[in-house]
Amino acid sequence: MANADDMRRIARTLSGTTEAPHFDRTAFKVAKIYATLASDGQTANLKLAPEEQEFKCLLAPDVFAPLPNAWGKQGWTTTRLAALDVAELSNAIEMAWRHALPKKRPRRGG
Repeated sequence: MANADDMRRIARTLSGTTEAPHFDRTAFKVAKIYATLASDGQTANLKLAPEEQEFKCLLAPDVFAPLPNAWGKQGWTTTRLAALDVAELSNAIEMAWRHALPKKRPRRGG
């Protein structure tokens, strides 16, 4: 069973991640926010690609669910931390983190 401490530990190991308050949650960010942790430490919201969200929600509907609003349609997905083992949580967080990395700028010719 994963928990809020696992979430923080995993996110902090990902290159460039910062942690900061975000409304009533804690946000984890590189170039943009990729995950938030609920204040009660029971759930996390992860920014997945829509097809990743669909897959995870079909595979484990008791663990993953789209946010019930426009954010959910953009890939924001709620997960119950205690329903995941640490390896599953790590995989899901890293998936969200990759989408938040800065886009590489093309090099100028020269």
